[in-house]
Amino acid sequence: MECGSAMNRAVLKTIAQLRRHPAGLLLAAQLLAVVLYPVLEESSTGRAVFGVFGIVVLALVLWVVNRSPTINWVAWLMAVPAVTMSLLADFAGLRALLPVAQMLEAALYLYAAIGLIIYMLGDHRVTLDELLAVGATFTLLAWSWTFAFSVCQAWYPGSFSAPTSPEAARTWMELLFMSFSVLSGVGLSDIVPVTPPARALVMLEMFAGVMFIAIVVSRLIGLSAARARAG
Repeated sequence: MECGSAMNRAVLKTIAQLRRHPAGLLLAAQLLAVVLYPVLEESSTGRAVFGVFGIVVLALVLWVVNRSPTINWVAWLMAVPAVTMSLLADFAGLRALLPVAQMLEAALYLYAAIGLIIYMLGDHRVTLDELLAVGATFTLLAWSWTFAFSVCQAWYPGSFSAPTSPEAARTWMELLFMSFSVLSGVGLSDIVPVTPPARALVMLEMFAGVMFIAIVVSRLIGLSAARARAG
């Protein structure tokens, strides 16, 4: 009896922790997706499973938006048609809907990232939730531009090239790898934008990456200086 009560208390405590740190749960889900997708993308069943996992991530994005100072109905306005069209594209064979769904998902992820940035700027001390929000914002931005790259590739075939199969369409994992490389500024991606729209998107992501790092660093320095003056 006591063992059951202790287990219930532990479960309730865990749920309470997750409710306080939705950005951490979103960050964990997206990092898990990075690990799982190379295994799942090889088969149609795996891609379907990953599509369902993507819907779960979208639900977490909506949860994060609901906790941040953004307008929640705007997120739902983008999420509902995006999920509907993604399901129709994957399970009903209506592939023409996929770029539109991905465009909406790119906008939703960017919208959530902006909401988290506003949340971080509104806090007056560095907390665990704020540090988790920094990581979640980075992954949200990376996913947003990956969706944008995928839309660009659908509308302008041959937008991205690589040493292996230069003329082939790049996979989601390749585009995600390029997005992480560009956003972080490490410049290690072997995926190259070759059309003007693709290069424009990459330049915008470069700008977003530099600005995000500048915002985070300046914010941390400002909070540290304020704490030193108060002490």
